[in-house]
Amino acid sequence: MQLNLSYQETWLHKINPSLKFFLVVLLFVGILFIHDINYLINFFMGTILLYLFFTGHPGKRLVLIGIPFLLIFITSSTSMVFFGKGETTWLQWGLVHISEESFFRGIHLGFRGLVFAVLGVIFALTTRPVYLFYSLMQQLKLRPKYAYSFMAAVRLVPIIIGELQTLRYALKIRGIENEKGLAGFYKKLKAYAIPLLAQSIRRAHRIAVAMEAKRFTAGEKRTFYYQIGFSKYDIWFVCYFLVLILLSYAMTANFPYLPVGDVRYGSQ
Repeated sequence: MQLNLSYQETWLHKINPSLKFFLVVLLFVGILFIHDINYLINFFMGTILLYLFFTGHPGKRLVLIGIPFLLIFITSSTSMVFFGKGETTWLQWGLVHISEESFFRGIHLGFRGLVFAVLGVIFALTTRPVYLFYSLMQQLKLRPKYAYSFMAAVRLVPIIIGELQTLRYALKIRGIENEKGLAGFYKKLKAYAIPLLAQSIRRAHRIAVAMEAKRFTAGEKRTFYYQIGFSKYDIWFVCYFLVLILLSYAMTANFPYLPVGDVRYGSQ
């Protein structure tokens, strides 16, 4: 079972995967310390532009992937809006207490979740796992036996899913899928677990033998089929987020959308 998604390669696909990974992680950490809702809105608009126009995937697919973004926004913000603290009460009914302060904190939390989601999806849609591990080996000197082990594990996931589907069809024909109750559950669990575990052990042993035959445990230098380096697109990527950070700050200072700065309780 192979999952192939067609897309058009853009400049985001040509960025060094290690640089992209660590810059995204750095942005994740930085966003945790941003408490200005106007700044987060500006930053979100900059990241959503990358997602919509530079990931190279069809619009329908981007919309489909973006549906959970709305769920992330709603679920992460409503808990703070309905049950947060605040002095300016808008609505209070039982345990529900909506105040001006809790509303803005909830919206802030929702946009923070959106930024996290968009950055993560941008990285996932524009980075091939093979190139990422080759970059980790070449730029960050990750040992090949670890990198190739992770790549083998990624490649095995669709194979295991395909075997699980084949096993399910076989058990359904034999009538095991139709059995109910605790005994039926135990029988199905044993019927699934034993063949999959046995096949996984055999496959892992073959991979281990092959890697040892290729001297993956040796300390000598290796050559690589894919040569991953740096290019002008890495500079574009870094400059884009530097400009976005500065522009978001300028827009927040001069053209705020909401009459609130720091959304932390007691800071207003």
